[in-house]
Amino acid sequence: MDKRLGIIGITIKNRFESAPKVNNTLSEFGNIIVGRMGLPFREKGVNVIGIIIEATTDEVGALTGKLGMLEGVKVKSLLV
Repeated sequence: MDKRLGIIGITIKNRFESAPKVNNTLSEFGNIIVGRMGLPFREKGVNVIGIIIEATTDEVGALTGKLGMLEGVKVKSLLV
């Protein structure tokens, strides 16, 4: 299967509870992550992480599926 370039957007509502789980999951998939940027959005009470990836659709599905099952975490992905 061909690898594709993509972007994953992650929002985290409860930073102290969910962020360590998100970071552990991202570490598991570190081989497909090209870059990462995270910002606190204090006015909305969320933290936002943007991930640049190079991965197969199966790898993206596995990563976003694991992240999406975490409480307080929302995930969206875009492949080009």
